[in-house]
Amino acid sequence: MGRFSKYVYNEKTLLYEVHEDSFWVKFLKVTGFVSCVLCFVLLYFWFYTKVLGLDLPKTARLKKENAAWVAKFELLNHNLDASENALKGIEKRDDDVYRSIFGLEEIPQALKDAGFGGVNRYAYLDELGGSALLKQTVKRMDVLTKRSFLQSKALDEVMMVSKHADKLTSCMPSVPPIVPQKGTYRISSPFGYRHHPIQNRRIFHEGVDFATGKVGPKIFSTGDGVVEKIKYNFFGYGNEVVIDHGFGYKTRYAHMQNIDVKKGDVVSRGQQIGTVGNTGSSTGPHLHYEVIYRGKQIDPMSFMDLTMGPEEYQAMVDKVNNFENYAFK
Repeated sequence: MGRFSKYVYNEKTLLYEVHEDSFWVKFLKVTGFVSCVLCFVLLYFWFYTKVLGLDLPKTARLKKENAAWVAKFELLNHNLDASENALKGIEKRDDDVYRSIFGLEEIPQALKDAGFGGVNRYAYLDELGGSALLKQTVKRMDVLTKRSFLQSKALDEVMMVSKHADKLTSCMPSVPPIVPQKGTYRISSPFGYRHHPIQNRRIFHEGVDFATGKVGPKIFSTGDGVVEKIKYNFFGYGNEVVIDHGFGYKTRYAHMQNIDVKKGDVVSRGQQIGTVGNTGSSTGPHLHYEVIYRGKQIDPMSFMDLTMGPEEYQAMVDKVNNFENYAFK
């Protein structure tokens, strides 16, 4: 017999007999006990979380681990901010100083800021249950890595060009395109807005016109370079020569009578490339001269000294001619 067996007195047998509860009574007792225990547990959790405002042990542990990861991501993003600011400084110096000095095109901002293609590139983070902070951090690292790679390639380009920096002085168009002898020419149209003599309207003049009063004065290259284009346009520049000087500089010589060079020729500063003419849309013998820097026309007067004497200019021309004659002997 069990220790806690229940005995009931039987009046018929006058004996105490073991009393067994029915199945339903046992079921109700067990159900009632379990319900009481469950209610107690629920009451405990309610009091622990709602009244005392505490987290359950597992919840507290997960929150602690999550806080640690958030702190790590915040530190990582702080370091990414510092790296991004440093990279921006390098990019700015590259655009404003290095690339400007050597006439290189700036890297488009849209290319620097571009992300990575593919809408599902970061889908694996969603599948792993990655948070928005994790996805944002991964994206920033990818973009920063790409920008660093682009900037590295850009600086490699600057380094290659800088090795030839000694040529910049001779390539820059820094002398007049004709012998600046007083009385042989006049500036008929400066750089800037003017009233066009043929179109009879105010338009922007992208170069400087040297009116010579006659056809035939010699035209010289204003810097070392390569002849990029030779063209004739009856309604425009007439006989035209464009020289690429490198480092972002080009020069245009228009309305020429004769052209003494051909496309692809390597020319030196002071080398004759043709003669002044009256071809194309022109009202008289003159040279239309342009300086183009990185695809934009700028004032040629900023690159020449018209007060230099004809003897000094001729000495430069003779030096070039003597070098060419010596080189081809």
